[in-house]
Amino acid sequence: MKRLLARSATILGIVIAATLYSSCYVVSEGQQALITQFGRPVGVETEPGLKFTLPFVNTVTWYDTALHAIEPPTDLIILGDQKRVEIDTYSQFQIVDPLRFSQSVRTIDDARSRLTQIISSSLRRVLGAVTLPALLSTRRDAIIGEIRDDVAATARPLGVEIVEVRIRRADLPPETSQAIYDRMTSERRREATELRAQGFEWAQEIEAKADRERSVILAEAQLKARIARSEGDAEASRLFADAFGQNVKFFTFYRAMESYRHALAESTPMLVLTPQSELLKFFNAGAP
Repeated sequence: MKRLLARSATILGIVIAATLYSSCYVVSEGQQALITQFGRPVGVETEPGLKFTLPFVNTVTWYDTALHAIEPPTDLIILGDQKRVEIDTYSQFQIVDPLRFSQSVRTIDDARSRLTQIISSSLRRVLGAVTLPALLSTRRDAIIGEIRDDVAATARPLGVEIVEVRIRRADLPPETSQAIYDRMTSERRREATELRAQGFEWAQEIEAKADRERSVILAEAQLKARIARSEGDAEASRLFADAFGQNVKFFTFYRAMESYRHALAESTPMLVLTPQSELLKFFNAGAP
């Protein structure tokens, strides 16, 4: 009998200990606890510490308050100027209302899936009114802020708070980039051809102008040279005439010597003259 009582007391103690253990739970730092009673939410604990609940009646589900990352697949977005761009985004969210979160999405994976759809819809809605130059300009931060606010407002009923939405990369699709590159190459080649043709035309104009100026300068120089030569010849003739008038015999002798010098040079043809030739009179008579 005593053994039966001792065994019963032991079993009762175990049951009491199990009941006390199941009625206690701990909320750690960075955690939130959702208490449900037969599947119906009855409370939320956000303060850390030791908590008590009804054993075998209430169920405790923990949700952490850490930031959760979302990396959606690359979206192909049509901008306001009908340009197609590939948008790669990165987002972070935090559970702020465990009750709403449990009622709407329940798990983190489901939350990521819903938020990916929300982010994609917000990107298409906001960027559908934005041009490519604006997206690549200093307005990019304001555009990202508008997307973040839109996503946060849509995601608030899910019990989460959108902490960050970032556009990591915004690129043209490969086929569009190649088409733009080909078009830019053709445009640059066309501009180069036009510039070469224009340069050739300018070169011809410069050469023609230089030739005209050269011809004018040469003509003017030749004219001035002929005028100067004529004036020099006239002055020489005048001086010669004046000098000839002062001493006729000397200048007659001088002119004869000049004739001898030119006539008897090695390059002149051979002359056959008689001793009585007028040209040789100074050889026979000597200087006057």
